[in-house]
Amino acid sequence: MEPSKTVQMLWDRMQDRDWAGVGELLAHDVVVEWPVSGERILGRENYVRINAEYPEGWSIKVLRIVPSGNEVVSEVEVPHDTMGVHRVASFWTVHNDLITSGREYWTELGADPSPAWRAAYVERI
Repeated sequence: MEPSKTVQMLWDRMQDRDWAGVGELLAHDVVVEWPVSGERILGRENYVRINAEYPEGWSIKVLRIVPSGNEVVSEVEVPHDTMGVHRVASFWTVHNDLITSGREYWTELGADPSPAWRAAYVERI
């Protein structure tokens, strides 16, 4: 299977809350880093549990998946009923149809406000 398909399936299974299915896509010793919060998740079970136990009220919208051999980048929007809209840029490594590592940059929309001095140079999106 193409590595990009593995990553698409990861997000689809998360949206479906198919936690066993999410685990099937991860290497037993997967390592996922979240540099923004300074955390490293070691192992399939820990990654699945963190996502399964996240407070409900969220959905997932995959904005893009960019493959490059065994490396896959995904950009995802995750709106939450009470916690706002989050975006994540994820960098995945896939071998033999399993995600072996990832580095995810999570942020909340508006968490890094545009300073007034840039107003003359930018267009708001």
